[in-house]
Amino acid sequence: MSKRLMIAGGLLVLPVSVTVDKVAASQPAPEQKPARNKGCEPSAAPSTDPRTIRLERFLARLHCPISNMAADFVHAADDNQLDWRLLPGISVIESGGGKTYRNNNIFGWNNGLEPFPSLRAGLDVVASRLGRSPLYRNRDSIGKLRLYNPDQSYVAKVVDVMNRISPAPKLTDLLNHLPQQNELAYAGE
Repeated sequence: MSKRLMIAGGLLVLPVSVTVDKVAASQPAPEQKPARNKGCEPSAAPSTDPRTIRLERFLARLHCPISNMAADFVHAADDNQLDWRLLPGISVIESGGGKTYRNNNIFGWNNGLEPFPSLRAGLDVVASRLGRSPLYRNRDSIGKLRLYNPDQSYVAKVVDVMNRISPAPKLTDLLNHLPQQNELAYAGE
């Protein structure tokens, strides 16, 4: 008797669930805002700079909470005449790309003890020091890394991350060779 009751109950519930699914499918899904990562200030506008796109994808593949700061990394590097891969490379080695850090210090600056008011402020300070301070200013990326952390294995680790981000340090030259939006789609017409 209980099997018959369960079958009868199942037949009654089935049409209700199908109706609910149809109603739910006919209504547009609510807009979902992108999740903001803890302590990360996203850039104001999406960038078409291929370096930013490449860096954001790289950091996202590593599940780095700072992936939404890719444009900030590129701008900070440009403003301070640094290789655009240097700061994210240091961040990945020092804090797992923002996974483990204290005091908004994703770069391990001053042995990780230097507090910053925000991640963006930390990025600006470290970029400025690496690019403009007399101690670092006239050195290439390898020279800066050797001074930043004299352990030879550290330099190799950061350079490895930099090359994983992009083996070509100057992707901005590609902008001139990229097709404009929809250029290829309409080329055959």
